[in-house]
Amino acid sequence: MSPTPGLMHGRLGLAASRIPYADRHGLLYLEYGRLSVEDGTLRFVAAESETLAAGDYAIPYQSVSMLLLGPGTSLTQDVLRLCARHGTLIAAVGEGGVKSYTAPPMGQGRSDVARIHAQRWADPKLRLETARRLYAWRFGRVLPYRDIETLRGIEGARMKESYQLIAQRFGVQWHGRRYDRQNPHMADLPNQAINHAATFVEAAADIAVAAVGALPPLGFIHEDSSNAFTLDVADLYRVEVTLPMAFSAVQAIQQKRSTQPIEREVRQRAARLFRTEKLIPRMIDRIKELFDVDDRGGDA
Repeated sequence: MSPTPGLMHGRLGLAASRIPYADRHGLLYLEYGRLSVEDGTLRFVAAESETLAAGDYAIPYQSVSMLLLGPGTSLTQDVLRLCARHGTLIAAVGEGGVKSYTAPPMGQGRSDVARIHAQRWADPKLRLETARRLYAWRFGRVLPYRDIETLRGIEGARMKESYQLIAQRFGVQWHGRRYDRQNPHMADLPNQAINHAATFVEAAADIAVAAVGALPPLGFIHEDSSNAFTLDVADLYRVEVTLPMAFSAVQAIQQKRSTQPIEREVRQRAARLFRTEKLIPRMIDRIKELFDVDDRGGDA
């Protein structure tokens, strides 16, 4: 893509093939550049990066629901003013969305998810049914049990098996899940990798939860945490995304006999995977499906 002044081609007036998350949700990822306001529109002066060619671009903010500002970005106060006026969310994130540094407030027109979320959490029957739905997605079938502790026990047994099977797939020796919160670096390499991978997937879930205006503290499976619902969402991808990403990173480190820190190996893999697999938009779709929100023709 050769950058030219003015609007870029693509669904949102942008080159979707070059800018991650420029999809129907209106999520736009920017990195290594300066964002400002010129002639009433957003202007992004970009340096060369993996996701965007160097150039001077105009961004039609009216079609963007949330700006994700990656490494190397700066912005002017006018950007905050313009986006606040038009209900466009802004979040500072790590490369590819592997970290979430801000929790933006809900934008305009995003109360539907929050209201449904609160109603389902406040009703014990609906709360359990929502938890069962989350477990059904994770297990691939609806379990007949209606006791949350029983479901958690089944989940624990399934996860032990998943750790072992995925470790075998990548040829990694597995001695069980061990994690000391007071001394996380003392864990063996596979456990360190899982810790990092889980942190990155939770960051993606943070962004998705913020984008739809859901309520992070109101979890259906997790409890007593300020981001309990974020953890509910992240756990949907633990077997599919988190564990394969962690064990593949360990495999790569061991095969290359690399001295690269495991955190960096996992982070690089996460950034690539989040882009190619469109993980954050998929999480947004899942959250809306969970709450039966019909967003056809709507925004994030």
